Amino acid sequence: MESFKAIIEEGGALVLPTETVYGLFAKALDEEAVNQVYALKKRPRDKAMNLNVADYQSILDYSKEQPSYLKDLFDAFLPGPLTIILKANEQVPAWINSGKDTVGFRLPNHPITAQLIRLTGPLIGPSANISGNESGRNYQAIMDTFGQQVTGFEDDQALTGQDSTIIDLSGPKAKVLRQGAITVADIQDKVAGISFE
Repeated sequence: MESFKAIIEEGGALVLPTETVYGLFAKALDEEAVNQVYALKKRPRDKAMNLNVADYQSILDYSKEQPSYLKDLFDAFLPGPLTIILKANEQVPAWINSGKDTVGFRLPNHPITAQLIRLTGPLIGPSANISGNESGRNYQAIMDTFGQQVTGFEDDQALTGQDSTIIDLSGPKAKVLRQGAITVADIQDKVAGISFE
């Protein structure tokens, strides 16, 4: 873990597992580190990054106008395979959300990745793939793609391979942007007061 922490703090990138797919992680508040991940993935700059954070307070630290049911949603599903999009506040740098007024939050439910986020602060962690290709599910394929360019790797054959559900809470009603492991019915069953477009 100390070697991973050192790589992140020096502005490097890591391939780490989450509970869904492998991610390409770097320090979110380091513009050069984020730029490196954009370049590695060949990701368009208008495609924003999520913030991978350690706890509920971190979501509050980087967002505003949170819905009243946010804590209930957090307690029911996070950490886990859910990405939450909220209105961004002034603490979110433009190199993360591409100058948009929203930002996504992810709390990976994997012990290694979660511990690293607790140690280093917010990380970006998009899927470990070339932008537009299938999400990073196959470790050997990821190694073949990024092995010469990324300093640290961690394998885990136990990940599900299913992408996280993405839910946008920045408007008057919730909106599912990508259906993953958690369904609308799951959310409605656990969270009072939430309504969907």
